[in-house]
Amino acid sequence: MRQPQPTFEVDGAEIRHRRMQMGLEMTELAERVGISRRYLSHLENGTRTRMRPRRYAALCKQLNAYTEDLLAPQGTQPLKE
Repeated sequence: MRQPQPTFEVDGAEIRHRRMQMGLEMTELAERVGISRRYLSHLENGTRTRMRPRRYAALCKQLNAYTEDLLAPQGTQPLKE
């Protein structure tokens, strides 16, 4: 039986803030990270709050953020789905 993959609970407002500070359009950031624009939109507006490690690492890299910078305030550890 497969183990559920850990996920990171993200702070959508912080993602949006950093994206806008960098002058990136949503579509541009989504392409760089390898996710859809719609998924990024859902993360930013809080409809979706969890990301898998590989995509989360890519998002952090594109936003020049440390791993903990984009986590939701109460999230400090990867969570199980």
